[in-house]
Amino acid sequence: MDPHAVAAAIPVVGMLRRSLAGDKIQRISGIVNGTTNFILDAMETTGASYEDALAEATRLGYAEADPTADVEGHDAASKAAILASLGFYTRVTFDDVHCEGISKITAEDIEAADRAGYSIKLLAICERLTAADGTESVNARVHPTLVPKDHPLASVNKSYNAIFVEAEAAGSLMFYGNGAGGNPTASAVLGDLVGASRNKVHGGRAPEDNTYAHLPIASFGEVETRYHIDMEVADRTGVLAAISNVFAEFGVSLRTVRQEDRGETARLIVVTHAARESVLADIVEHLSGLDDVHAVNSVIRLDN
Repeated sequence: MDPHAVAAAIPVVGMLRRSLAGDKIQRISGIVNGTTNFILDAMETTGASYEDALAEATRLGYAEADPTADVEGHDAASKAAILASLGFYTRVTFDDVHCEGISKITAEDIEAADRAGYSIKLLAICERLTAADGTESVNARVHPTLVPKDHPLASVNKSYNAIFVEAEAAGSLMFYGNGAGGNPTASAVLGDLVGASRNKVHGGRAPEDNTYAHLPIASFGEVETRYHIDMEVADRTGVLAAISNVFAEFGVSLRTVRQEDRGETARLIVVTHAARESVLADIVEHLSGLDDVHAVNSVIRLDN
């Protein structure tokens, strides 16, 4: 496993392998792809569309000629698998990571998030889940996430990366640095070469994967999260009650509701309280089937 395979020159892998080896990590979350962070930051700070922000990232050399691996979250998912494997001593592969990218994020999504006090970031989240009977499992996922403006990850701009670690004894730790570009990448590669050279000269070797915990991989549906749902609905009496009834039927309460009139239709934005991902997904499916819901424009998760 490449010691610098995550977040360019940020020494997060060494930290997980050595500095926190005696601690119990509960959660690792962070921005691990500089290209997508540059795009989302440009959309938030300049009002640019996704297409324009991607074009600028390509012009500056942050995005590849084919940006699919970055913008669809595949690069971040590979890094999430590495972080989860290291943090929870459990083999986690790319196929175990739920993955969603940023290509469907619109300027309207960015604006709505900003009004509500959030920034949208593509987060890699690796989490230790504990069931009611005390059994533990691991989940790793990548998706656009609403991050509160007062959280350290919300202020990570341009192509920078940051990883937020929550451990039982050490508490909350954040590692920050440039996650894209020639110089940071060169620094990381050179560090790997120096490490390999030292091992060769002194007869040592790099540490192997340590997966003694063998925790089961939890499905994405078992994760507790919150939803920010943006809908286009009919502007008439009783619509909000019908929508609220759907949430009530599934036992999910609403945290906030905001409506913007648009003539014959209205834009309705609801934020839920925490519930299982599988339950919230079923709710969105039922909302889409209501006659008075013309469209579910976007569904973005909130970081708990």
